[in-house]
Amino acid sequence: MALGDPYATRDELKKRSDIPDNDTLDDDQLAAAVLSASREIERWCRRQFNDAGVASTRTYRAIGDRLVLVDDFHTTAGLVVAADSAGAGVYNEAWVTADYLLEPLNGVVDGVPGWPYSRIKALTYGLACSERPVVQVTARWGWAAVPADVKEACLIMAAESFKLTDAPFGVAGFGEFGPVRVRINSLAEQKLAPYRRHKIPQAV
Repeated sequence: MALGDPYATRDELKKRSDIPDNDTLDDDQLAAAVLSASREIERWCRRQFNDAGVASTRTYRAIGDRLVLVDDFHTTAGLVVAADSAGAGVYNEAWVTADYLLEPLNGVVDGVPGWPYSRIKALTYGLACSERPVVQVTARWGWAAVPADVKEACLIMAAESFKLTDAPFGVAGFGEFGPVRVRINSLAEQKLAPYRRHKIPQAV
């Protein structure tokens, strides 16, 4: 999937909602619910899970003189790392692979493989102390594949969002003790929790 694509399809949501394939009355609302859930996942997790397809360049501020937190990238094909050695806005220091370490090591987090790189540690050079972004990274941003838990959370949230059309003022129905309110889905949050990351220091 390309950057910006939803993490599930309208047809998958129709199946989840027990809507026949030949019933197209709510197709636009279903598609909007999937797209909205995908963007909400990205905001909450502070990352996106699709594949850019091609490499592009971004710049980052450093954390101390050895560490840079970057957006996710899943391959080293086309990877170029350069530093602004003087903190002057010129990326004059091209790094070779021996100059840095990509993490997580082996693409494994908590024993689970398939994670992209999200940290670059400087091994040879120290990073300049500057308010400017001092590292320039050209990479193919994103994940190799959308994690199954992310897709499932998207469908859970999209189904809930679609049902809101039948829940005026957030009331999903009436129970023994009065109206039942629609609220954030805890199951989706549990599935997404391992993928939530800290903010990246003002990537550009």
